[in-house]
Amino acid sequence: MKRNVDLKDISDGNLYGLNDMVKADCQDCKGCSDCCRGMGESIILDPLDIHRLKENLGLSFDELLQDKIELHLVDGVILPNLKMSGERDCCTFLDETGRCSIHGFRPGICRLFPLGRYYENRSFQYFLQVHECKNTNRSKVKVKKWIDTPEVTKYQQFISDWHFFLNDVEDWLETVVEEQMRKEVVLLILQTFYVQIFHSGKDFYEQFNQRLSEVKSYLHL
Repeated sequence: MKRNVDLKDISDGNLYGLNDMVKADCQDCKGCSDCCRGMGESIILDPLDIHRLKENLGLSFDELLQDKIELHLVDGVILPNLKMSGERDCCTFLDETGRCSIHGFRPGICRLFPLGRYYENRSFQYFLQVHECKNTNRSKVKVKKWIDTPEVTKYQQFISDWHFFLNDVEDWLETVVEEQMRKEVVLLILQTFYVQIFHSGKDFYEQFNQRLSEVKSYLHL
């Protein structure tokens, strides 16, 4: 999801790499769950997020759609996001004690917070969002440790590839006059990267890259 804002207005003015130290550690949040409430449609899920949810919860994509995620149009493409629900308007995975019930396989945006990603030149760096987290007593932590993701180099390449693929698709859709073709491509992306299963016995990134290559070839991207 694109954000048309000036980086200096939302960050500390620095960009960070995996091995940099950043003041992001909320020290286990200590009972605070503000970032899990009232987020609307903003916690957009990538294919790895959905794969992890499917694998760890033993649910299909359609079953996740029943009460845990929802679909919305984002920059021309249908993408899933975490669902906010109930009187507390909180993430459906937040338990009664205010803790994340899927913390071990939480989505990438949740792993990042309060960091964000700044994309340019077909890659990205991290930045610290200074207005999003109410905890002012954060301590420094290495970015790599904070995002807590296995095979982090592969993960970063996946994030970059997915982001710029969606950008390219958005540009491609703007050139298509026929509405039916636009709908078919949007549904193809949803089906290929979210609905279809990524087999747990095979490397996720290899499977993703194969599908990405096939769709890009089909669209001549």
